[in-house]
Amino acid sequence: MIYIGVTGWGDHDRLYGDKLSPRNKLLEYGSHFPTVEVDASFYAVQPERNSKKWVADTPQGFQFVVKAYQGMTTHTRGEIPFQSRKEMFDAFHASLAPYQSAGKLAMVLFQFPPWFDCTRENVEYLRWCRAEMDNVPVSLEFRNQSWFTGKRREQTLDFMERESWIHAICDEPQSGEGSVPLVLQATNQEKTLVRFHGRNVYGWKKPSSGNWREVRYLYKYNRVELQEWVTRLRMLEKQSKDIFVLFNNNSGGDAAGNAKEMIELLNIEYEGLAPKQLDFF
Repeated sequence: MIYIGVTGWGDHDRLYGDKLSPRNKLLEYGSHFPTVEVDASFYAVQPERNSKKWVADTPQGFQFVVKAYQGMTTHTRGEIPFQSRKEMFDAFHASLAPYQSAGKLAMVLFQFPPWFDCTRENVEYLRWCRAEMDNVPVSLEFRNQSWFTGKRREQTLDFMERESWIHAICDEPQSGEGSVPLVLQATNQEKTLVRFHGRNVYGWKKPSSGNWREVRYLYKYNRVELQEWVTRLRMLEKQSKDIFVLFNNNSGGDAAGNAKEMIELLNIEYEGLAPKQLDFF
């Protein structure tokens, strides 16, 4: 099955309009898409009460892709409020319990930064992370080209398969060392993740002025670009039982529209979505 959604549920005004209360957005989101990426978990390990609410706000069968906390993926934005890696991973595990109990955890996404290159030390850290996550499905996204350069491409894919990492395949700008090529190969027979970051090369290179994080994902896929992916997704579907597709190109509000268009192109009709809300007070 191909599950299509977007990253986060709060910033899609074209989906909800401008009158919907923020506390009801996930309720409404579940009437449009069967999956979502939880990005709040990247900035802070979420308390279980949040996870419980999000699980309760979505229909049975809905699937969450939960992004790993930034400290777990060697990002260093602000102070990490844990005394050790072990404590950090244990806290993150606890935050996953509501998703797991409800059968709504598709996977945890480990997205590593551009400076996380292919070295022995980093390979060992990936092994440690995988062991710490135990039986939780985990996907792996690189943002450094060295993992897929030359013979390392097959070595990386073989490593991911042996260590039970789900390949996070990315459609993203090709801008040198800080981006990865399109590698259309699954490493897990059960699940594969595909993330659409847009193709804004200028924004991806981190311009020196302005809000570069907003610019990075400022891109709207056209019909031809999406149509190219129909064949690719059908091919990946032969390699993995379930394909999770997430659009992350939302700086200009285009993610939800592109996701809807992809559903149309694939001729998918999802069953079990939440009923659409006529009004909220």
